[in-house]
Amino acid sequence: MNRPSRNRLAAVAGALLLSATAVGSAIAAGSAADAPLAKEPALTGSAKMYRHSGDTVHFAFDAHGAGEKAQGTFRFSHRFVQGGGASAEGRIDCLISGGKVAVATGIVTKTDKPGLKGKRVGFTVSDEGKGRRDRLGYSWAATNDPVGMKEVPKCLSSAPYEIVETGDFQVARWEPQPLPRG
Repeated sequence: MNRPSRNRLAAVAGALLLSATAVGSAIAAGSAADAPLAKEPALTGSAKMYRHSGDTVHFAFDAHGAGEKAQGTFRFSHRFVQGGGASAEGRIDCLISGGKVAVATGIVTKTDKPGLKGKRVGFTVSDEGKGRRDRLGYSWAATNDPVGMKEVPKCLSSAPYEIVETGDFQVARWEPQPLPRG
């Protein structure tokens, strides 16, 4: 084969590879977007968060329903490498989701951390999909202490900045009904 033919063959092969990659990506993206919508928002699952310090941090959710009609439970715990820590559980009082992200709040009903019982806390979860690491944020991210926070409004939390080490969260794909035009 002469030199121009090899170059042309390489160019055609490269173009075919790029086309196949683009079509495969479009099909994969389309299939996620075409997944059926859930009847209501939902946030479920449990995970251990990655901590470079070696602390053990877990979160779990079983929440269903839209807005202030949401129901369910949450749990979280933080155990320090050097000892100590705290855990809490509670009832969900608000849940909203959009795409792969859910925001929930709830009232702490049981805890071993003084001053935390009865407080509202918030969570944001980004469900990155099967085989990818989900993310999580919480309302006390800026203060690093849920007891020291002022009142958290319903369905409010921080950006999902922490990374899941093991486990999985699932956010139901839900969209509110469109408002009637008029």
